[in-house]
Amino acid sequence: MEEGKLKVRAVERALDILMCFTRSESLSLTEIASQVGLHKSTVHRLMTTLEEKGFVNRDASTEKYRLGIKIWELSAHLSKSDDPALLLLPYMERLRDELDETVSLYVRDGRERLRIQAVQSNQAIRRVAPVGARLPLYVGASSKVLVAFSGEREQDYILSDPVWPDAANRAAFRDQLKAIRDAGYAISVEEREQGATSVAAPIFDLKGNLAAALSVSGPLARLPVSKLETYAPVLMERAREMGLMIR
Repeated sequence: MEEGKLKVRAVERALDILMCFTRSESLSLTEIASQVGLHKSTVHRLMTTLEEKGFVNRDASTEKYRLGIKIWELSAHLSKSDDPALLLLPYMERLRDELDETVSLYVRDGRERLRIQAVQSNQAIRRVAPVGARLPLYVGASSKVLVAFSGEREQDYILSDPVWPDAANRAAFRDQLKAIRDAGYAISVEEREQGATSVAAPIFDLKGNLAAALSVSGPLARLPVSKLETYAPVLMERAREMGLMIR
């Protein structure tokens, strides 16, 4: 029985290590040990096993680790019927071609949003949207959509996050959420990134549950609020169409 517990603990630790790479592309042994709260010797043993199995690679010149090919092999076998990032990619590409701006897909994970898919604009000046990026829920059009169309209990949970900056006005944020629900979309102007704007709309699955937030973003010089407002009806319609694909 004790041996079984130890095996489960080792698996749990290995998964905690792999999850560190959701925040960084490459990490040193010291950085990993600090993030997971384990001794470097323990982390080294686990990393050696993960490297042997192809789940991580170590760069000998920098002595930093990156995710290995086995991760990508596993992701290639995700079912398109279950994974919105794969299922909706062709529709996102069409929307990108329609509006000629970067299109992103976000889901809520606890008190953060996670970019699970992105299609870059073909324009020379564009927003680069790395897939896998984790962002806070208190700024950005997609964040506000994910919070606005969540239930009251989930909203209370999100708004009670202690990491919110002191300058963030929760009461004003709640007022914004109601306005977003009424309008069906959200707009942000330089909230998270200087010179960047975006518009986002919710995607509901066939059961009526909030599945994701669909956003179009770009530089403020090309996408002022007036233009974002003209994009909003198109975005909401495409989000509705995408929702019909999600069971």
